[in-house]
Amino acid sequence: MAVEIRIQYHPGTSQRRFHASGARVKCFSGPVGSGKTFALAHEALLLALRNPGRVGIIAAPTYPMLRDVTRAEFLDVVERNGIQCVFNRTENWLRLSATGSQILFRSTEYPDRLRGPNLAWFAVDELTYCRPGAFQQLQARLRDKQAKALHGLAAFTPKGFDWYYDFFVGQNAPPSERELIRANPFENRPNLAPGYYESLERAYDPQLYKQEVLGEFVSLFAGQAYWAFTRAVNVSEAAYDPALPLWWSWDFNVDPMCSVVCQVQQPAPPQFHGEPPRPLQIRVMDELVIRSSSTQEVLEEFVRRWGEHRAGLVIYGDPAGRARHSVSTKSDWQIIREFFQTRGMRAEFRVHAAAPAVKDRVQAVNAKLANAAGERAIRIAPKCRELIADLERVTWKPGTGQMDKSDPLRTHTSDALGYLVWAEWPLRAAIGEQSRRLM
Repeated sequence: MAVEIRIQYHPGTSQRRFHASGARVKCFSGPVGSGKTFALAHEALLLALRNPGRVGIIAAPTYPMLRDVTRAEFLDVVERNGIQCVFNRTENWLRLSATGSQILFRSTEYPDRLRGPNLAWFAVDELTYCRPGAFQQLQARLRDKQAKALHGLAAFTPKGFDWYYDFFVGQNAPPSERELIRANPFENRPNLAPGYYESLERAYDPQLYKQEVLGEFVSLFAGQAYWAFTRAVNVSEAAYDPALPLWWSWDFNVDPMCSVVCQVQQPAPPQFHGEPPRPLQIRVMDELVIRSSSTQEVLEEFVRRWGEHRAGLVIYGDPAGRARHSVSTKSDWQIIREFFQTRGMRAEFRVHAAAPAVKDRVQAVNAKLANAAGERAIRIAPKCRELIADLERVTWKPGTGQMDKSDPLRTHTSDALGYLVWAEWPLRAAIGEQSRRLM
């Protein structure tokens, strides 16, 4: 006897197009907050119901992402609809009681572990973070002869022109084989916190905004690294304020040893009616770029220039400075701490345990050079010639996502600025958002 199961679900326009696609492999691509994981969970449940007694896989790039986002979303859909099931948390599978369909929850970190029984369907969340071999392995397993609806599913926010772009866009294939359904930007606004997209507009640079919020395919890591920098706007005299603390940030390099000295005026609401709010200002007032130098020499030069400052000192820099030197028993950070301690000078250290990814650090700097709302938070004194040269000349090494370091003078001063910016204003990309239904 057939079992009727009613699903409470009101998909939006883009989600309906995703569910209506009859392609063997179909993908829902869209910006953050567009309900991709929510739609993927419902389509996976539909395939499990349409393939009674068969096996399907729900996958995500890492186990924590699978556990905390993708699996949690699917279980929530099952529970809210009152669907009876058996969930084996230890072995990470679920069986629908009405149909006997089994859903395996798997990470794509190790593609070879995806080998096994034939599949009636699969669904991969955040495909752009998965290895291509894992996706290929799942496609190879999509071969259950008893399946009534044989389909592969995926969802992602674009991350440049990579293998998934070639698969869904760049290669010619009949619509019955594969289809990319792109969500409309802002379609899910009614179901997100007020000001969600506006906050991203202020946090992201224009290119990252196009990718994350508009869902466009963008080449973020090609050509000029700090493309948001404009000398005519970002370079101006940075007035020194004796009442504000100094923010000093290091990049440890023997030749040259580089650091930047900044002051930050924090944003503030207007004090009087009609007065505009005070925006964030990061004023880079000085740079210390010393050839064939040592940490001790840089410290002494800093004191010579800024030793009279009394409003406080906050120090940032490369976490790699914790490593001991081959010629010394002390690390760079130990030398710096002891230098100020022996002189009775107080300094606050804000150094992360690990360095951020180069791409993330550069994006954070670009977002402060110019965000998608047109605001520019960084002002650099004209005397900071090496930092200005870095921002104008540092490029990405083609095809690597790494900086071109062929010029030994480049990247170090901008790296120093980047450690400070990342420590205070890191970009938190939304991965596997759990947005609710579209109205």
